[in-house]
Amino acid sequence: MIKRLVNLQHGIFAALLMLLCSLPATLSADEFRPALLEVTERDGGWVDVTWKVPTMGDQVLALTPVLPDFLEQMGPGAGQQVAGAWIETKSYSAGDQVLNGATITVEGLVKIPADVVVRVNLADGAEHSAILRSVNNSFTIPEQVTRWELAVSYWQMGTIHILEGLDHLLFLLTLLLIVNGIWPLLKTVTAFTIAHSLTLALATLDLVHIPSVPTEAVISLSIMLLAVEVVHKNQGELTSSERFPWLVAFSFGLVHGLGFAGALSEIGVPQNEVPLSLLMFNLGVETGQVMFVLVVSLLLAGLRSLHSHSVLTLTRATPYAIGGIAAYWTIDRLVGTFTM
Repeated sequence: MIKRLVNLQHGIFAALLMLLCSLPATLSADEFRPALLEVTERDGGWVDVTWKVPTMGDQVLALTPVLPDFLEQMGPGAGQQVAGAWIETKSYSAGDQVLNGATITVEGLVKIPADVVVRVNLADGAEHSAILRSVNNSFTIPEQVTRWELAVSYWQMGTIHILEGLDHLLFLLTLLLIVNGIWPLLKTVTAFTIAHSLTLALATLDLVHIPSVPTEAVISLSIMLLAVEVVHKNQGELTSSERFPWLVAFSFGLVHGLGFAGALSEIGVPQNEVPLSLLMFNLGVETGQVMFVLVVSLLLAGLRSLHSHSVLTLTRATPYAIGGIAAYWTIDRLVGTFTM
């Protein structure tokens, strides 16, 4: 009877944890699918605009870009349906006006929790990028951007990306459940950082190119495999991940770096400031990663000090919930790989 109650308690904790994790997981995971508004200024006062907005089934998200008033549309434009998105292209005449100092707004963001990447390419070669969301649905094109403003912008985007990337965070969480001690944790996190920084740089510089869908499948597979290792550790087995966590972190970190590169390619990198943009985006990723590791490490230390049966049950149920979510992602992404 007691054994049945214990098993029931394990199941309840696992179900609750999976429910809490899967709610945001099913919505976003790390599939960075923002809307994209690309504005390109050409000589002669011409402005080309590309608007790519995701679709939910057959419905296009109710988002509408609002361009500066002085832009006059020339011709009807064109639109086409692609996998998971609707794309419109239009041309405008700016007359003798320039885009510097003009404001671009996206209506509908207040009601729809979505990201909109704005990329502006000016005729003088300057490039600007921003991410709009409900709390900030407009972007004013700078009169003249400084390198400091560019650096801060890409640092913020890197930090936001890692903190919103649920699969990267679950991978870090499973590592924290495996690694014991400050020194092993430091080596493990450092190895993960070096690995994903390497592939992020190589992919951004177009030296390595792997399609995003299989990359995302391998990322979720890495989480599932680590979750299995946590289960074995909780059963008293000495796993290879526990013996060499830095090696495991480095190996899978190479793949996670490709995932970061996919997000950075969606945002876009100014061609005249590639090294600075790449460095600051990566530093932003590291900032978010350190924040997560510190908070979770303190939380785990506090839970382990309680020595209660409920905490022990939750600890043992956690890898099953993480593994279940990762398995779902893996299958879903593998199906996407074969249907590309």
